[in-house]
Amino acid sequence: MIILGIDPGSRKTGYGIISKQGNRLIHVDNGAIFTQSAKDFPQRLEQIFTGLSAIIAQYRPDAVAVEDVFLAKNAQSALKLGQARGAAIVAAVNVGLPVHEYTAMQVKQAVVGTGRAEKAQVQQMIKALLNLPEVAQEDASDALAVAICHAHSAGMNSLLKR
Repeated sequence: MIILGIDPGSRKTGYGIISKQGNRLIHVDNGAIFTQSAKDFPQRLEQIFTGLSAIIAQYRPDAVAVEDVFLAKNAQSALKLGQARGAAIVAAVNVGLPVHEYTAMQVKQAVVGTGRAEKAQVQQMIKALLNLPEVAQEDASDALAVAICHAHSAGMNSLLKR
């Protein structure tokens, strides 16, 4: 199963792609879509949608996992983050992919073993779990963590639906 993890943001949207083969997790790719802050906000949303659509077309994931919004500095930031999240979700559902949402606490619990883990702990666990040569860029690392969370949760989710 190929999983695309997404850490949405209006300036940077991180993505991470892993392959789950049995109990093994294999790193496929990661990176970030950087939007141009000089552009109008709708154009930035279009950049997120187009960028993720291209990644989906290239890697053909079986599922998409998105980090849920949990806090923002102010109401305006929360609205922009929600819109960026919406653009990411539409890129996935537009091609018929299932989208799974996880809170930051769920992601940290799945990757580190505690929902209160620090960002640096998560990044080091991502590096170790995926045997990366170095710590991934922050947004990409967060997206890989979301993908790993789904990989660990996918089996449980299917059992709960039965």
